[in-house]
Amino acid sequence: MTSIAGTPVHNRLPATRLGGATTVLSDEQIRDFVGHRLAGVDLDGRSVCILVPDGTRTCPLPLLLGAVHEALAGRASKMTTLIALGTHQPMTDAAIARHLGFVEGALEATYPGMTVLNHEWWLPETFADLGTIPAARLAELSGGRLSMDVRVLLNKAVVEHDIALVVGPVLPHEVVGISGGNKYFFPGVAGQEIIDVSHWIGALITSAEIIGTTAITPVRALINEGAARVPAEKLSFCVVGDAGSQDLHSISFGDTISAWADAAEVCAATHVHYLDDPVHRVISLVPEMYEDIWTGAKGFYKLEPAVADGGEVILYAPHITEISTSHPEINEIGYHCRDYFVKQWDRFKDIHWGTLAHSTHLRGAGTYDAETGEERLRVRVTLATRIPEEVCHAANLGYLDPDSVDLPAEIAAGSFVVPNAGEVLFRLR
Repeated sequence: MTSIAGTPVHNRLPATRLGGATTVLSDEQIRDFVGHRLAGVDLDGRSVCILVPDGTRTCPLPLLLGAVHEALAGRASKMTTLIALGTHQPMTDAAIARHLGFVEGALEATYPGMTVLNHEWWLPETFADLGTIPAARLAELSGGRLSMDVRVLLNKAVVEHDIALVVGPVLPHEVVGISGGNKYFFPGVAGQEIIDVSHWIGALITSAEIIGTTAITPVRALINEGAARVPAEKLSFCVVGDAGSQDLHSISFGDTISAWADAAEVCAATHVHYLDDPVHRVISLVPEMYEDIWTGAKGFYKLEPAVADGGEVILYAPHITEISTSHPEINEIGYHCRDYFVKQWDRFKDIHWGTLAHSTHLRGAGTYDAETGEERLRVRVTLATRIPEEVCHAANLGYLDPDSVDLPAEIAAGSFVVPNAGEVLFRLR
């Protein structure tokens, strides 16, 4: 692990934007915007680390990365593309090639001079040490919810480059409010401790309250605090897509704070849908880009605020065969509401807090009586996947045979069926 000293770089570049909530941009417009914006940045002879999402986010990444590469070629001394996995499973070589738009084994032919890396979060040698956020400062940032020293570890590839350029979508998010910007550093390419702390703060607030918030939430404040320690110039292309497609409504460029804030306003107009009345039975059609429930749970997060008390959300995903490929501990603790953990903290405090947070996010609002051991949950969560029934029940989730689901009949019966679930947030008006 590398230890980094020195004064953090606090660059400030006001955002500029192409497009808006009602527009659809052409490929030529996007390439021209990227080229013109980077032409105005001091890139000559400097190294650039490009942070991009993994396969669980929708955006025309080959188009965006191609435009960035064209603008950097012949100017940047070094180009490294780093896939911000957080703690998701690593992408295979074949998946990376599809994701970034090149033929497997022929990266150089499409992106000459570029290196591509998975964020290897499971390896200690991946990280540089950016110091510690003191307990008193964390208490201030979290609104008094937590008070402890937090070690700030970040993928060393970021700190070994002069410029960190974030390229990716902005979407409603269950932990931070609206994703994007500095979130690509923390948790995107961060160490476990700050991931756990940030996610648990979000869980204490609850997903239903924080998701879709354009303001600086306590979690966003912590992320920005950590990013201020990154010794690189931090820039970002934040994009807002047309839900369910590769088209873009807008692209914002600036530093990682200004570009995010600009794009978040567009996202709130395009990716938050309001319903007049609560829905009682929801069938979330989980797309195949979510390979397990750990990621596919977004089909619940985005619906919970609009579901009636006692209602049900069915995650319909016949392609999913396991709850988590990278976090088997979730099978041990199962899915429970926040208070189930808070009121039994001595029992659960040594489990990764990010895992506890994920558990609460999928189980949603509820109460737990420590004296009786009774947990009451506001909404039922049912899996219509290839995960065996006994595994679902052991995890405190319902089971439905996916082959028994008749979508036309469900629609006729009044079920609320959501295609491409996971990126559009539904709230009550």
